[in-house]
Amino acid sequence: MTADRAPLARTELADLLTEGAHSVSGILTAEYPTAASRSYLHPVLGALSAGPQVVCELNDRLEGFVADVADDPLPTTPAGLFTLASYASALGWLTESLAELTASVDRICTRVGIPTEPPDPAFAARVSVEHNSEFDFAFSALELAAIRTAAEAAGLAPADYVEVLSESLLAASRITDACMEISSGLIEDAAYVLGEATDHVWIGDGPKSLPTLVRSLLARMEAAE
Repeated sequence: MTADRAPLARTELADLLTEGAHSVSGILTAEYPTAASRSYLHPVLGALSAGPQVVCELNDRLEGFVADVADDPLPTTPAGLFTLASYASALGWLTESLAELTASVDRICTRVGIPTEPPDPAFAARVSVEHNSEFDFAFSALELAAIRTAAEAAGLAPADYVEVLSESLLAASRITDACMEISSGLIEDAAYVLGEATDHVWIGDGPKSLPTLVRSLLARMEAAE
């Protein structure tokens, strides 16, 4: 029979959260080589390629954490429970955000692959693509030339290229916001675990009774209702 192991120290718990934060923030700096024919996907390919690996890393660390706490399948100290809730929330939030990113990329690829689909009227009104015509004055001469060059390489009409690139940039903005919030939440929770005595980490009522990410998720759920 295996003897119970001592609960992880506060520094170890904080390190777990901090390492998770660094892994998540690393998604935002990931690069992926993008062919000119798919340049409209450049804003999202880095996160799309790095994200699944980070999810696997976080999941492996979470499983290791649960296995390390003792024979009991869950941590028993307030600090351990707080850390588990924070880390699990981060993993779930990141997984959901990457699923949304993947769905966005799928929609972009589907749109590009179906040329018979009518263009968005909003873009058609702002971006003229008639032969030998000029774009709307909102674009500079250099931007117009870059758009035409990129669209030609991608085999798309300039207005279609601008549309799918805009969708790609929007998806990139969403995953960026999610990763930044997840990372900063883990850092805040790591500082809280490290700064409080293990036996005094709050798990009852009050503004700090739950990890930062748990409170953020609950606030989003309330706002969506």
